[in-house]
Amino acid sequence: MYAILDIETTGGKFNEEGITEIAIYKFDGHSVVDQFISLVNPEKEIQKFVVKLTGINKGMLRNAPKFYEVAKRIVEITKDCTLVAHNTSFDYRILSTEFNRLSYEFNRNTLCTVELSQKLILNQPSYSLGKLTKSLGIPMTDRHRASGDALATVQLFKILLEKDVSKSIIQNSIKYHDKRIEKEKLQKLIDEVPKEQGLFYIHDTEGKVIFLGRGKNIKSEVNKLFLKTTKRALKIQDRAISITFEKTGNDLFTRLKYYTELEVLSPKYNLKKNQKISTKNFNNDDFIIFEKGREIEENAVILIENNEVSSFGYTNLAYQENRLDILKSVLTVVENKVLCKTIIKNYLNKNNVHKIVRF
Repeated sequence: MYAILDIETTGGKFNEEGITEIAIYKFDGHSVVDQFISLVNPEKEIQKFVVKLTGINKGMLRNAPKFYEVAKRIVEITKDCTLVAHNTSFDYRILSTEFNRLSYEFNRNTLCTVELSQKLILNQPSYSLGKLTKSLGIPMTDRHRASGDALATVQLFKILLEKDVSKSIIQNSIKYHDKRIEKEKLQKLIDEVPKEQGLFYIHDTEGKVIFLGRGKNIKSEVNKLFLKTTKRALKIQDRAISITFEKTGNDLFTRLKYYTELEVLSPKYNLKKNQKISTKNFNNDDFIIFEKGREIEENAVILIENNEVSSFGYTNLAYQENRLDILKSVLTVVENKVLCKTIIKNYLNKNNVHKIVRF
C-alpha cells in the first residue's frame, strides 16, 4: 500500500519551514482508496515568493487547522504504507520535522518518483514534475497546490509501476525508515545462511558484492554485522539485498579464499587489509597439504610444486589423491601465487594441518 503525497510550505530556513497545505492519496497499486486534503495553519509567516508560487496566503490559513489537529489523521492514512512523492526527501523531512515538534517519532518507508523516473523513463530533458508530466501527457491542474501535484504524482506512479516489468526496481528503490520492516529484511537474509564455516558475500541491487565476510559460523557472523551501528555497517545493512555463501570446511581454506577473493572482488565496504608478503620458501619444494573438507570423507587439498602454490580444491576419492595427474585436473589453478604462498606459510608456522605428503 502506498501513500502518495505532496506538501506546500512557508519556505524559509532549513528545518524551520511550516506546512501550509497537505494532500495524501492512499493508493493500493490500482486505484485511490482513501484521501486527505487540508490547508494547515503554520503559525508563521509565508515567504513572499511562496505566496506568488502557490497562491496560498495568510488570510486563507487564518481558520485552517494547525498541524497538531491533523497529525492523527496523517498517521492513520499513512499507517503500513510506503510514502511516495516527487522528491520524497523534501516531503518526508518536512513531515518528520513537524512530528518531532510534537515529540512523536514518525517513521515510514519512502519511494521517490524522481529517482524512479530516472531509472524507468530514460532520456527526459527534465525530471521536474511539471515538465515530466507534460512530456508524458498527464493532465495537471492546480500546479504548486498540494492536491494537484499529488494527483499528478499518482498518475506518474501508475506509469512507473507498469514500466517496472521485473517488479524489482521499485522494490529495490525503497528507502527504509521504518526499522521494523528493515529488521524483517535483515532477518530474512540471516535465515538464508548456514551455521557452517566459510565465506559470505553481501550483494546490492545490481548483484555486485559490496561486502565479503568470513567465520567459523557464517550465520553468527552475518548476525553480528547486522547488529552493528557503525556508519559502515549501517550502509551495508541498507544496501544488502541478497547473501550468498561458500563453505570452506577449515581455517586454512577460509583464509586462503578470503584474501584471494578480496583481491579479485574489491568489495566497496571491506576495509583494506594489506597482507604482508613473505619472501621465504617452504621447507620442501614439492608436497601436498591435506586438510578437513566441507563434508564427511572429503579432503581439502593444496598442491605445492617447485616451491610455489600450484592449485587447491576439494576431493573425496582416494584414487584422485594418489594420482598426481588426476589431482591436477580436479584442483583449481592459483592465480596469485605469491599471496597464496604467504597465507599458507603464515598458517603453517602457527598451526598443524591434517596431513602433508611429500613427493
